[in-house]
Amino acid sequence: MTEQKLDLSAYAVRTDLAIESAGRQDAGVSVQEKEENGIKITRTRIEPQASAQIHKKAGDYLTFEARDLRSGDTETEEKIEKAFARHFAGFLNDLNISAEGTCLVVGLGNRQVTPDALGPAVVENLLVTKHLFDLQPENVKNGYRPVSAITPGVMGLTGIETGDIIMGVIEKTKPDFIIAVDALASRSIDRVNTTIQVSDSGIHPGSGVGNNRKELSKETLGIPVIAIGVPTVVDAVTITSDVLDLLMKHLGQEMQSDRPSRSLVPSWLPYGKKVNYNEIELPGKEKRAAFLGLVGTLPENEKAQLIREALGASGTDLMVTPKDIDFFIEKMGHLLGEGLNSALHGKVSQENVGHFTH
Repeated sequence: MTEQKLDLSAYAVRTDLAIESAGRQDAGVSVQEKEENGIKITRTRIEPQASAQIHKKAGDYLTFEARDLRSGDTETEEKIEKAFARHFAGFLNDLNISAEGTCLVVGLGNRQVTPDALGPAVVENLLVTKHLFDLQPENVKNGYRPVSAITPGVMGLTGIETGDIIMGVIEKTKPDFIIAVDALASRSIDRVNTTIQVSDSGIHPGSGVGNNRKELSKETLGIPVIAIGVPTVVDAVTITSDVLDLLMKHLGQEMQSDRPSRSLVPSWLPYGKKVNYNEIELPGKEKRAAFLGLVGTLPENEKAQLIREALGASGTDLMVTPKDIDFFIEKMGHLLGEGLNSALHGKVSQENVGHFTH
């Protein structure tokens, strides 16, 4: 009798981030990392042969990670905006997009659902110039390019596929390339509201809230599509799984402490110091079994399956967002909007360099 292996792919925790899907050891995946002013910048290249295995489209992915992005600190936001603008301009250059190329920015999402309103928030902060090139080209200074923008809304409000709306606009305005901005989903609580992903592989509108529509990509639209996304939601399965792992890491550290306590406040940390549990390894299998029984020893996919089935039994299928998401969307709309202005218009970039150095 041959042993049947369970297919647990349907229970994989949802993520739109390449850095969460691709591992360093995956064939056909290359990863380059660097640190810049406290911002972790990762360049991930996924080759076609690796695409099906890791369930992520082939292409280049540029990821910015900054935990301080949640703080709302203006100095931190300016630092991230400056890094984003510079690297995004380099990303366009790598795709051989000229400084004069016309751009259509598409703000995907639903204005009425705050975690899904990132795209419209970014468009509100854009410097749109196409109408000036069309109507008063003699008054447009050097250092600007034609930029137009739309917020097509969602199919539930318009009754029209987002891709069809965009295709109609492309046919009339003939842009050279598209920038599509949308909310994403992460499988890590720590990456919600702290991460920006840029890719040349296109995007599925609504993916962040689990409502995929037609793909927007060079293959479907006929011109390059650069996607910008920020994870604003996380699956309830992810939260439950992360909390279980955090609990086991905490208990494992408590057992190694000279001053173990029954409190959930770590006794092994100096007073006032924050815990970064991502840097702590899970305890061994025997300890995990002692803490949580069989659940503690389950592989990640099987644990996700168990949690999803348990939540599903109560009729619960949740996507969760932080309570300050309205404040974050407003701030991120400004940050990405101003970053795109600098990256797309050389004149704005020069002015911003002066602003940041004074």
